Amino acid sequence: MKSSVIVFPGSNCDRDVAVSLEKSTGTPPSMVWHGEAQVPDCDLIVLPGGFCFGDYLRCGAMATHSPVMKDVVSKAEAGVPVLGICNGFQVLTEAGLLPGVLMRNASLKYICRDVFLRVERNDRVFTGQYRENQVIRIPIAHHDGNYYADDDTLGELEDNDRVAFRYCDAEGDVTPDANPNGSAHNIAGIYNARGNVLGLMPHPERLADVALGGSDGKAMFDGLLEALQ
Repeated sequence: MKSSVIVFPGSNCDRDVAVSLEKSTGTPPSMVWHGEAQVPDCDLIVLPGGFCFGDYLRCGAMATHSPVMKDVVSKAEAGVPVLGICNGFQVLTEAGLLPGVLMRNASLKYICRDVFLRVERNDRVFTGQYRENQVIRIPIAHHDGNYYADDDTLGELEDNDRVAFRYCDAEGDVTPDANPNGSAHNIAGIYNARGNVLGLMPHPERLADVALGGSDGKAMFDGLLEALQ
């Protein structure tokens, strides 16, 4: 399986996700600088977490003007799987590949801790090694992770099973207390209509090795290998 990680100025989780991809697939990903015109032929594109361009404007807005993003959008529209993590999720919304926006956390504070997520469906390339309704523990680290969309968009996401993960408690109950940032419908991640683009705020690469305190994130990368090799 061949993968590519897009590296923006300010990315800080690009190496982390590269390590996770190599451990699961046995092949190091191509690290593609944002100024490149094209992404190499590959089976998966990852937009990593971090603070691209310092997040001085809307998070991810400047990144959408990077030369490489034109090819990322083109490949996504052609069906290549694209995974956007944290800041990468923000970039995907700004680029129009996913609906809605990521706003300032409801607490107006930066949050860095582990949270519980409920896997809403396991029939996508990203979630094949999870069980539907499985509760997993994954870290978050963001200041602007409050997912917002208008009522029509939220209705479309719900009606078409496009919510990938929801914030929940340890028992899998989706409650206001389990929502760390105020996201609508406790949304932690969503798919595009085709199901080949996933944006999620939590960082699976940060809990993909028992040496890091847990391995719930590893199943995502293992599942991608199984689906795409």
